[in-house]
Amino acid sequence: MKQARYLVPHDYMADPSVHVFNDRLYIYPSHDWESGIPENDNGDHFNMRDYHVFSLDDVEHGEVADHGVVLRTEDIPWAGRQLWDCDVACRNGKYYMYFPLKDKNDIFRIGVAVSEKPGGPFIPRENPIKGSYSIDPCIWPDEDGEYYMYFGGLWGGQLQRYRNNKALECADLPEGDALALCPKVVRLRGDMLEFATEPRDLVILDENGKPLKAGDTERRFFEASWMHQYNGKYYFSYSTGDTHLICYAIGDNPYGPFTYQGVILTPVVGWTTHHSIVEFKGKWYLFHHDCVPSGGKTWLRSLKVVELEYNADGTIKTIQGTV
Repeated sequence: MKQARYLVPHDYMADPSVHVFNDRLYIYPSHDWESGIPENDNGDHFNMRDYHVFSLDDVEHGEVADHGVVLRTEDIPWAGRQLWDCDVACRNGKYYMYFPLKDKNDIFRIGVAVSEKPGGPFIPRENPIKGSYSIDPCIWPDEDGEYYMYFGGLWGGQLQRYRNNKALECADLPEGDALALCPKVVRLRGDMLEFATEPRDLVILDENGKPLKAGDTERRFFEASWMHQYNGKYYFSYSTGDTHLICYAIGDNPYGPFTYQGVILTPVVGWTTHHSIVEFKGKWYLFHHDCVPSGGKTWLRSLKVVELEYNADGTIKTIQGTV
């Protein structure tokens, strides 16, 4: 196993979304800082307030360019607090950044900001996407020409506050043999600014074709959706949250269902784990973070990258999180 590389040693960046634009690899992370807010299960200590963009042309040895601050909380008209994991997609020569942010009522919504360049700056729209909720948007440009968003996160991500895209009077987090809450998938409108349809469940099945249960905490979805394609198959990967694994499931189309396959990344130093997977110059890479440089402070995370490899049958070789 090759050693992982820390990418931004001078600052704390996490939750990387990574894409290849114009033959260069761009990294869109969240930005940790020492907010002084006490740590809790709702993630209030992750009080991120801006985004940087980084790029490079050689993953293993290339210099990492910092394109600077490209969006700040104070730039966003509907902002409350906490700019968490974002993602960026390109369509018709424009770049669209999708970001979760708590509104002035402390409810997570998903907003859009637009740029003419992959390195930003990004100009936010006046309001969040209608019907959006929860966190961790991931955008998948499919071969059918449509763009799909995957999103959702438990606990501080507020997914347990919703059923059938409607807010509940009281949050309800399933346990035990109840069905696990599903990540959401929704097709975007042609202008990339709103949902074209209602979000629907992305169902993850076990080896017997049964949906995963809430008590199956080492396999069920928690947060950190990511989609990639390999040999014609769709790979949906995600974090199990409180069991600290990056897992994946395979399907035949963007909506699934997806069948659980295994673990991509074992636990890292630090509570959270969040990733993206990308092919660049003939190799596959896993981008993620850990808390080693901060001495284990879970709210101060650092970007890492390591090569990812497949087995002959298309399954992914497990990577040790402490490498």
